[in-house]
Amino acid sequence: MFPFSIVYGIIIWVRNAIFDKKIFKSATFNFPLICVGNLAIGGTGKTPMTEFIVNALKSKYKIATLSRGYKRRTKGFFIAIEGTTAIEIGDEPMQFHQKFPEIVVAVGEERLFAIPQILYQKPETQVIVLDDAFQHRRVAAGLNIILTDYNNLFTRDFLFPTGDLRDIKSSYKRANIIIVTKCKNDLTEKERSKIIQEINPQNEQKVYFSTLKYDAPYHLFTKKQETLDRSKDVLLICGIANPEPLKMHLMNNVHYYEMIRYADHHIFTSNDLKEIKRQFEKIQSEQKIIITTEKDAVRLEKFKTELIDFPIYVLPIQHEILFNENDHFVHQLNSFIEKYPQQQSI
Repeated sequence: MFPFSIVYGIIIWVRNAIFDKKIFKSATFNFPLICVGNLAIGGTGKTPMTEFIVNALKSKYKIATLSRGYKRRTKGFFIAIEGTTAIEIGDEPMQFHQKFPEIVVAVGEERLFAIPQILYQKPETQVIVLDDAFQHRRVAAGLNIILTDYNNLFTRDFLFPTGDLRDIKSSYKRANIIIVTKCKNDLTEKERSKIIQEINPQNEQKVYFSTLKYDAPYHLFTKKQETLDRSKDVLLICGIANPEPLKMHLMNNVHYYEMIRYADHHIFTSNDLKEIKRQFEKIQSEQKIIITTEKDAVRLEKFKTELIDFPIYVLPIQHEILFNENDHFVHQLNSFIEKYPQQQSI
């Protein structure tokens, strides 16, 4: 695959150079746009980081999220309303819509046209969070945040298809904030300094570190909470890019687990449901449950009739900023927004 990576890298380098030299111009908006992205194909935690930012800002500002809506079965611009489904807007936007019904959740392949649409249809909007838009060079966000996995730093990775990078490594210089995600809880100051040195941030760039925190699982339909302990045997239903942290969490907290893994953004079918039921029935335990991710959950909801009587639980996840820098990160977000005088707190 190495020769293909070289060709791919040349194409990406040329594309970036065209924008950097302003042969093609990136559109700017006199409006706070926060972009959450990465250099890798996926699996760095963009969705929970977008949720983290929304949670940090929603009490102060009227927020909208804008995503491409990957694998949705609609086209063009769409704003989620009551009754909207994952098929219409995609799994990650649907997750935002369910968790934050008070915010605007929009999808659109062309961000350049979708941003004015949001501001026209929802003029009260004060901040737009662009989900996975770092490579969308037609729009220049005012604040670019990129994530890199602690276990697979972009500095040690290689271009697709040899590695997981979808952008050249030097693109990190376009970011304002770099967050090393999925760190171990006990990351030391020495390890932190070593990683920062390896990333070699620009003078104006800030590097943060985060770990993943799992909350108590809740039933997909009844929302009743469950406890994970060593008495539980688990069937894990997983269609995300990087399930390793989730697998480690289960390994450390339950008696036994096995996993049915699907491709990222997998659209579940009736045949999948039959396989899930078959695998679950094979587990010989009275304390067995099904665990799935929040992203997979929005794609399983359509099978409510078939699954309502099953012990199927959703495991929530969130980022936690390490080294007591949570307030500093949130302050940086607020300081960016406050540079735009028209943005007044709620």
